[in-house]
Amino acid sequence: MTEPDALARLHRAAFTVSRPWHAAEIADLLNAPHVTLFRDPHGFALTRLVAGEAELLTIAVDPAHHRQGIAETLLRDWLASLEGRAQTAFLEVAADNAAAQSLYAKIGFGEVARRAGYYARANATDVDAVIMRLALTKG
Repeated sequence: MTEPDALARLHRAAFTVSRPWHAAEIADLLNAPHVTLFRDPHGFALTRLVAGEAELLTIAVDPAHHRQGIAETLLRDWLASLEGRAQTAFLEVAADNAAAQSLYAKIGFGEVARRAGYYARANATDVDAVIMRLALTKG
C-alpha cells in the first residue's frame, strides 16, 4: 500500500460526514510545492506555506485514537515548524465540529470569517465553514 493510499484510508475513517479525500488528491498534494506532511501512526496533517501564510489543509486522526492528544501534537509540530517563516496560520473547520473548534481555540486560533453552506452533508443541511486564524511571529 502506498503512502497516499494509507493516508486516504485514514482520512476516510476520520471523515464520515464530509467527503473524504482520495489517494490521488493526497498524492497530488504530497507532490506539490510548499506542502508538508506531519505524520503519526494514527493520524496526519497536510499543510501549506506560501508567502508567509500557513494553512492547515487537512488533519485526520483515526477515531479509535481520539482524545489521545494526536491532533494537538500534529498541530503544535506544524506551528513550531513555522517559527520565523510565517506571520499567519489559517484553517477552516465545519461549524458543527465543536471538538475541533475547541482544540483550535485552545491553541490560540480565533474565528475570522465563515463560508455559508460550504460543507455538504448527506441527508442534512449544508454546514458553514468557520475560518480561523492565528497570528505568528516571523523573523
